[in-house]
Amino acid sequence: LLARRMEFIVSILENIFDSAKARSARVVLPELENPRIAEAAQQLHLEGLANLVPLSPVNDAMVACLVERRGLKDSIARRMLARPLFRAAAMVATGAADAMVAGADSSTKRVIEAASIVIGLQPGVRTPSSFFLMLFPNGRDMVFADCAVNLAPDAGQLADIARASERSAKALLDRADMALLSFSTGASGSGKSVDLVAATAQETGFLGPIQADAALNPSIAAKKSLGEGRANVLIFPDLNAGNIAYKLAQELAGAQAIGPILQGFAKPVCDLSRGASVSDIVAATAVTVALG
Repeated sequence: LLARRMEFIVSILENIFDSAKARSARVVLPELENPRIAEAAQQLHLEGLANLVPLSPVNDAMVACLVERRGLKDSIARRMLARPLFRAAAMVATGAADAMVAGADSSTKRVIEAASIVIGLQPGVRTPSSFFLMLFPNGRDMVFADCAVNLAPDAGQLADIARASERSAKALLDRADMALLSFSTGASGSGKSVDLVAATAQETGFLGPIQADAALNPSIAAKKSLGEGRANVLIFPDLNAGNIAYKLAQELAGAQAIGPILQGFAKPVCDLSRGASVSDIVAATAVTVALG
């Protein structure tokens, strides 16, 4: 039975890997001096999951990108591009690379800062966010968001997170059945957090507020007369809930958590967990490329 369950995870990852191979994207790894990144880079190359491009020296195209898009002075732009994260982001922004993968030696804040300033957000997106691709031993595959970036989003920001997560789930899992989670299903409870989720549901048209069991269990959903209990995208009301949930799923359910993958940017960017293993880095890079 365990072997059968693991087949589901392997199958999902194989689909993602096949998609990454088909894209043959150029990926820049600004932390290549990190031994884990270096080993992952070898695997990515050998498996044909990405075409790795070296970090370029600062050039006029990168400087012009910051000067024209951000209105920076030439000297300030060059100082900024002296940092590997900004230089890698500039490679993506100028078309010298298709995606950036970083975070093994850099904080989430720094990766997002570089991507926000240099690459920018997709049209209509105001809030960068992240998701984890959660692969469970029972064959369930899900998107959890936001578990790494936005501490206490307001309704507009939570709507941005939900819409971006819908796009990510459709790209990776072929479907996105959304659930805006709360401790309340419908109007069964009240409070600021319920109001937040209710406002987000009204803005997006997604299912919510809904408790996790009703979102995931068809029989409970039927009893509570809300949804079908087949959600595969869970949107948490804040970072506290999301981060706790994905770690509990890892430790208690044996789920594989791939990410955090950043979303909402104009081009693909991945923020690795600081403790990511080599296999984690390979999988996260493949997911990032598949999203491109």
